[in-house]
Amino acid sequence: MGDRQGGDRVATGTRKAREPKGQGTERAGTVIDEPGGSAYRIEDLAHRSGATVRTIRAYQDRGLLPRPERRGRANVYADTHLARLRQIADLLDRGYTLASIKELLDAWDAGRGLGGVLGLVAEVDGPWTDEEAVRISRTELDERFGGDPDDAAVAEAVELGVLERIPGQEDTFLVPSPQELAVAAELYEAGVPLSAISGQLRELRGQVEHIAARFLEFTAEHVFARYLGEHPPTDADAAEAASLVRRLRPLAQQTVDAELARAMQLFAHRQLRRHLGVEHPGQGTEETRTVAVPAATISAVEGLVGAEHSAEFIALAAEREVRARALDALATKSADRAKVDEPS
Repeated sequence: MGDRQGGDRVATGTRKAREPKGQGTERAGTVIDEPGGSAYRIEDLAHRSGATVRTIRAYQDRGLLPRPERRGRANVYADTHLARLRQIADLLDRGYTLASIKELLDAWDAGRGLGGVLGLVAEVDGPWTDEEAVRISRTELDERFGGDPDDAAVAEAVELGVLERIPGQEDTFLVPSPQELAVAAELYEAGVPLSAISGQLRELRGQVEHIAARFLEFTAEHVFARYLGEHPPTDADAAEAASLVRRLRPLAQQTVDAELARAMQLFAHRQLRRHLGVEHPGQGTEETRTVAVPAATISAVEGLVGAEHSAEFIALAAEREVRARALDALATKSADRAKVDEPS
């Protein structure tokens, strides 16, 4: 077995080629250690990078990967090719398209830098919570929710992402957010059915995702617009943007926490007064209800009147529609009555 440099230079089953001094070609299934690094055949490069031979050739055709060096009748690849393939794989895992990856790599090759961009990507893709996932057995899970196995509830929890299955371990689950599971257990113990908890989570998730989308649109427009041009940002701009992400990341949660506390106090106070008979529905401040509105509709309304007036606009539009239908109903009723009163 050859030398193991960088963690996986030569894998088990390969052997160092013995070539005459000064020659750089190598036989199939071999790796040559040279003063400037190792040299690989395309099959060896594919094995070490995890890409297929066909993929490597496709990357070359697209300009994502430099052409190999020609030595006699052999094409020889270097450590730089292996590093580039790993960069491409990493960016693909992060959701980049091959076209955008080529633009990033072209920028890197032109000396504009890629480290800052990758740092920004890592900052955005990294965890947005301090919670650490834990494991829970099926027995422990059943005990926390009444002791009776409920396969349907477990399946729904998996669908919602509250639980994640672990391959090869049928009776153990990963819990991405122990806090979320603890809340569900407390609600269940307080008498809330599991189906109601799941339904509430689905509704809440839709509303929270809307809040997250609006906050990101807001910060993108007012903070990150200068970094989000047609071309990749410079290393310095990307590093500055990554720093801003770190600073602004907790702001949305802090704002939601504060507003949720305010709203909970307000509505809890109203509910208590109503149930104690101190206040009746319709008395005092007008009662409000939350309804789900498609995100596209909200965006269209905000484009017309601005986010701060969107709720008022939707309420007035609905009120106008209700009044129009009431007028139509009255007119139809009057017309029908007139027909009845007409002499035959």
